[in-house]
Amino acid sequence: MTKDLALSGLRIVVTRPRDQAVQLAQRIEDAGGIPLLFPLLDIAPVQDTRILHDQIARLKHFDLAIFISPNAVRYGMAAIRAVGSIPTTLKIATVGQGSAKALSESGITNVIAPSERFDSEGLLALPELQDVSGWHVIIFRGDGGRELLGNTLRARGATVVYAACYQRSKPQQDIGALLSAAPDAITVTSSEALGYLWQMMEGGAQTALRDKPLFVPHERIAELARQQGWSQVLLSGSGDDGLLSALQAWHKGGNGKG
Repeated sequence: MTKDLALSGLRIVVTRPRDQAVQLAQRIEDAGGIPLLFPLLDIAPVQDTRILHDQIARLKHFDLAIFISPNAVRYGMAAIRAVGSIPTTLKIATVGQGSAKALSESGITNVIAPSERFDSEGLLALPELQDVSGWHVIIFRGDGGRELLGNTLRARGATVVYAACYQRSKPQQDIGALLSAAPDAITVTSSEALGYLWQMMEGGAQTALRDKPLFVPHERIAELARQQGWSQVLLSGSGDDGLLSALQAWHKGGNGKG
């Protein structure tokens, strides 16, 4: 059976954290492309787990737990298992299909998650989160982030606490190495990573890279990219499937090599 080499010869930058980039890089390679790994964030569990473990020890007193990302699932569930288990009465929610899949792989089903808009706004629009007055909600996330979800749930009458279960840091990268690799397209999946990339590009690298097609999975990231000055910002669907479909459609339309 002949492989569908829909990305044949394309050199595609993958900027996800290294251990999360493997699957996307493999799928790019399977489609004939050349993945260029250039992680813009490092992800690690929080160093001091005392507060997190204290919060988890009180899980039975919460009505709802929200996992904000696949990283929140990975590190949040690891911390929960280290302390105990998820109470059977606890409702579980997340903002994206990647996180829902990660929860399913952890044995958690019946997850509240949006089916269209995969962000805090999409989750907040669901019927299950409209009447939360009196609820106690715990949100598993990284160190910092958007406050919209917590603020909105509080405005609806819930008590909300954040459980920081992982931390982000900026890896040392050489923008010159990226320029030398002569990429045909760049993928970025978070506003924070995009900000770091643009910061690294100050000077000549901006001129060299800002005209490259930039594939992003969310309008919020796309808007930041336009503000920065990228000339080709392409909005993809969510997850690996969304990025690959957008890359393939772009290449099929006569862009890139070939």
